Amino acid sequence: MARPGGQDKKLQERLHKNGRIPGHIAVIMDGNGRWAKKRALPRVAGHHEGVNSVRDIVEACGQIGIKYLTLYTFSTENWNRPKDEVSILMRLLVSSLRDERDRLHNNNVCVKTIGDFSSLPQDAQDEFLDAIDLTKNNTGLTLVLALSYSGRWDITSGMKRIAEQVKAGKLNPETITEEIISQNLATKNIPDPDLLIRTSGELRISNFLLWQLAYSEMYVTEVLWPDFRRNELYNAIESYQSRERRFGKVSEQLKTSSNPSSKNYVRRLLKSVSGI
Repeated sequence: MARPGGQDKKLQERLHKNGRIPGHIAVIMDGNGRWAKKRALPRVAGHHEGVNSVRDIVEACGQIGIKYLTLYTFSTENWNRPKDEVSILMRLLVSSLRDERDRLHNNNVCVKTIGDFSSLPQDAQDEFLDAIDLTKNNTGLTLVLALSYSGRWDITSGMKRIAEQVKAGKLNPETITEEIISQNLATKNIPDPDLLIRTSGELRISNFLLWQLAYSEMYVTEVLWPDFRRNELYNAIESYQSRERRFGKVSEQLKTSSNPSSKNYVRRLLKSVSGI
């Protein structure tokens, strides 16, 4: 992984001093078309520039120590776009991965995909399988590319797998837990995102990781994806660090659980009341 420059290194060091670095960041990369339209360029120009943003964000995440980065690369609904644009997007995916594969491998990035992989053109499948195989033993950043993916597809597919296990007598319906559901989704063995970033200012999650985002912090920026580079990423992480993640609890519970003296006080109080 390339080393950050002087000023960039200072910004990254500040993030580490400020607080916890999110282990998993998910990104809805939105605004490529609008970026191109603002410049009177064809939509494909926005997609090409968006690839440069991907490259910079992947590199920055690796340098900071992010463990997982999931990019909403191509949704199930994107198949409904004009055929010419879909064709261009598929060719861009293939060429970009071919160009970046060795760089990713040399930077210790592990590539994974989630989604209806079989729906992709064969050349795209081959290219991704090659990248996955090449990088499978890498131990740095895990880059998860959501391809032909939607949250509803993911949950529906998971429910079908669970139903088959029940039908085969391998699973009792009464023993189905959240953990079992999670392990039957496309993201099994991948932790839920700590932070969801959405570019272009849209206030929706667009059928992305519906189950997994239950307690993720959200950061929405007006910046269009082709303009979203590492400094914008740092802003998102700083916003994340300023928040209190309660997971349904109240602030006082979190403070108590992290304060040893408070825990001891509670134990003494319970002991005095119970007489134990």
